[in-house]
Amino acid sequence: MFLKNRFFIALCAFMLLATACTQTQEIAQGPPAETAPRAAGPAKVTQIDDAKLKELLKPNGKPLLVNFWATWCGPCREEFPDLVRIDNEYYGKIDFITISLDYIEELETGVPKFLTEMNAQMPTYLLISEDENTVIASVAKNWSGGLPFTILYDPAGTPTFTHQGAITHTALKAEIEKALGE
Repeated sequence: MFLKNRFFIALCAFMLLATACTQTQEIAQGPPAETAPRAAGPAKVTQIDDAKLKELLKPNGKPLLVNFWATWCGPCREEFPDLVRIDNEYYGKIDFITISLDYIEELETGVPKFLTEMNAQMPTYLLISEDENTVIASVAKNWSGGLPFTILYDPAGTPTFTHQGAITHTALKAEIEKALGE
């Protein structure tokens, strides 16, 4: 009888631990669902070229935040949950787009899969360029092409902030607050 009770207690403890670990893993995989101000849908990635990029980099009456990244870039992947959080916090106050520099083969596979895992809702584009150096120079004079790269434009289209490398939520939030005049 004693062995049966010990076995039963051990089994219950194991199941409780397994459930707790599963819940912890789910929480760690992305931002909490309750912070999302809009319903999640399937991740969509639109292919663009140099000309379309120039159009996208023109603000439409609000500050415009742009993040260049790639799924193969470790620092990009690390900062992405903070970008999703920024998108949720400033949705409607700023325009925010991400530009993936992944390979064309990832347009319908790797990039949408990553965005779905991150619960990302911001518009995402995959840039395929004929001349990467010209594009880099046209985006920002101080961008060497390293990823991730974040740029914030004021409503008139003037860059007010650029950052090459992973950026923290706190630092990016401070720059957005300045752009919004808050």
